[in-house]
Amino acid sequence: MDGMECRELVELVTAYLDGALTPEVEQQVVAHLATCDGCSAYLAQIETTIGQLGQLAPEPLDETMAQSLLATFRNPTSRSV
Repeated sequence: MDGMECRELVELVTAYLDGALTPEVEQQVVAHLATCDGCSAYLAQIETTIGQLGQLAPEPLDETMAQSLLATFRNPTSRSV
């Protein structure tokens, strides 16, 4: 990955925020962010969204939906949700 493109950064932003990139790829992301205002703004928007969503109180899940989700996770080929 020589000279990262914006579309590549967009694909890596979650892993970047999670600290899950290799040092080499992280360095490329940081270098791209230093020169690309659009991607820097995108990263800031994602960080803001994560921060705002983290402040929301969880809503209760009704039993029917919980069972449907569990069935889907147990058998991902079914589409019960």
